[in-house]
Formats: sequence, structure tokens, C-alpha cells
Amino acid sequence: MANWTLRKAKPGDTAALAVCIDAAYAEYATRIADLPPVSEGIAEEIAEHQVWVAEIDGAVVGGLVLMAEHGYMRLANVAVHPDHKGIGLGHAFMTLAETEASAQGYREMRLTTHADMLENVALYIHLGWQEAGRDGNRMFMTKAV
Repeated sequence: MANWTLRKAKPGDTAALAVCIDAAYAEYATRIADLPPVSEGIAEEIAEHQVWVAEIDGAVVGGLVLMAEHGYMRLANVAVHPDHKGIGLGHAFMTLAETEASAQGYREMRLTTHADMLENVALYIHLGWQEAGRDGNRMFMTKAV
């Protein structure tokens, strides 16, 4: 098992994080025609929101984007490079997201996912998230923290 480090993202992480996010979503891009550009705006997200990266041997291999909203914390993106799936990074990011939301005084988290990302939806449900509604292919989920 590889050792990783989770740390706050810096502006210099933008390109590596974008590559990582695109790689993480590549499997969905081949089967979901209306998948939005998933790494677009990552530089702005690093500057304006709460973004963490996972590093292994100095390389960015995953990322988490949280956005503080009025009354809740939004989990805007969580991605692990496919070369590093299965080593616990996704779980570590989800735990970090909940810990940060709670520490900052939030009692609710929300996320939006694509209804055709069945593996992700199943994982979120397994982690205690509940469906809160849909708009076309967008699925809204919520979790108390």
C-alpha cells in the first residue's frame, strides 16, 4: 500500500490536479454524453474554495473540492486518479470532507452527481448520503454531519 499525504492545494497544483480529475472521470466520459467539463475552473476553485490534494512521492493523485454555502457544505468534486484507486484515498477524502464540514460548524453536506454514475451513487448511499431530488440526469444528495 502506498503512503500518501493529504494537504491543501496550492496554485501550482492546478495543472496536475486537472490532469488527475480528467483521468478519474475518463471512464464516465466514454459512456455519458452529457458529462460536464469536470476539471474546468480548477484554478479558480483553488483560489476561492477549500481544495485538498493527495500526493504520493510528490505527485498529485487525487483531489477534493469543498464549497462553503449558506447553511451547508457542498462537496463539489472528489477524484482519485485511476492508477491509485483501491488504496483508501477516496475514503480518506470523504472522511476529510465530513470532518471539515463539522469543524466549520456545518450540520449538512450536499453534492450533485450524474445519475448514470451508478458506482458513485452506490458509494455515496453506502456512506450514508440520501437522494434529495433530481433534475434531468443530475442527482442531488445530502448527508447530515
